[in-house]
Amino acid sequence: MNPTSIPLSAEQKFQTIVGPDHVRPATSADSVMAAQPKLIVEPGTEKELAEALRLSNEAGLAVIPRGGGTKLAWGNPPSRADLVLSTARLNQIIEHAWADLTVTVEAGCTIQKLQQTLAQHGQRLALDALWPEKATVGGILSTNESGALRLRFGALRDLIIGVTIALPDGTLASSGGKVVKNVAGYDLPKLITGALGTLGIITRASFRLHPLPLNTRTFSVAASDVEQAQKFVLAVQDSKLAHTSLQSRFCDENSPVSEILFEGTIAGLAAQEKQLRTLAAPANVVEASASIWASRESLWSFSDPETTAMAKFSILPTAMTRTIESLGQIARGQKVCWKAVHFATGLGHIRLKGEPGALHAALELLRKDLEGHSSSLVLLHHPAKMLPLDAWGSPGDSLPLMKSVKHRLDPANTLNPGRFLAGI
Repeated sequence: MNPTSIPLSAEQKFQTIVGPDHVRPATSADSVMAAQPKLIVEPGTEKELAEALRLSNEAGLAVIPRGGGTKLAWGNPPSRADLVLSTARLNQIIEHAWADLTVTVEAGCTIQKLQQTLAQHGQRLALDALWPEKATVGGILSTNESGALRLRFGALRDLIIGVTIALPDGTLASSGGKVVKNVAGYDLPKLITGALGTLGIITRASFRLHPLPLNTRTFSVAASDVEQAQKFVLAVQDSKLAHTSLQSRFCDENSPVSEILFEGTIAGLAAQEKQLRTLAAPANVVEASASIWASRESLWSFSDPETTAMAKFSILPTAMTRTIESLGQIARGQKVCWKAVHFATGLGHIRLKGEPGALHAALELLRKDLEGHSSSLVLLHHPAKMLPLDAWGSPGDSLPLMKSVKHRLDPANTLNPGRFLAGI
């Protein structure tokens, strides 16, 4: 993973494109999973970014796209890292068509800034991203990152309606539009969502929006064991409750707890509470703080990264009991501590704590177990001293198609080489 030496002539060309004040040598703080780039380039416009990417591609430089840097450690280590192309200066909200419930925003805009602007018109991007004060639009799209609100409003692929990306040959490619119903042409927005920046660098995106809720209430329901928590979740999903989010929290020390979020009028929330108490009986229903929806983010609040691993799992919603019980058995066998948050969509996050060798063994066993039941495990963080473990697991039968798309859009393997599935 030694970086290519960047010729002085190329560095001068980057300075000509973006200005000398926006090109600097990379430091150790700019390293990406032990891969050390040589140069940081911060374009101020889409055209500057596309031109800088074209120059990098022609010079044979490996490019790491970077937004807020909150998820640079996700995925596999890059096989090469010569240049970081930052979207930090592409941070403007281009158009908020509030009457149409759409917004177009540059990729470097933080989620917090976007939400604060939308809130002035009583609207929101219905997404609960990790670290919104730093995470950018381009970053959350590239990692397809979402939380409990996905149950009601869908994933990012359901919210994005248009995108512009810079391709390695310098082309600025656009697809979709600024209207909610737009199905013409190649569906580039869905293709780049979750591609980890391996196909192109997102420069702007358009989203459908939703109104901010008039009122919200969160309720907590404790369970005696995992099976009881599963029954409650399935009963809620099979009921006529108009809930917005539903999650369950588990750990090796305490009994499971589920939380449910309602949004609406005061009268409507009162009616929802009454139905919930009837449905959950004889379990005790307690009103909880809205801060509980940051449980996924709180899993990342660990003090020792060298004894902690973080992973994301995807299962069938009906497989919660089997999955959590299996996780507990594996963790006990390897003598590691664990916590997990599971959303009613079937997605969840796990934190494991223990010695690097035990963490490696636990993760391997858990992935084998999940993949044996048509589920998956994606590794998001692991100790530096832990033996290598692929971040993604089995790519399935979609790998030939994914490689074909990568070769078509990035034939020189310029963008984030080696970071995606099977070393794409």
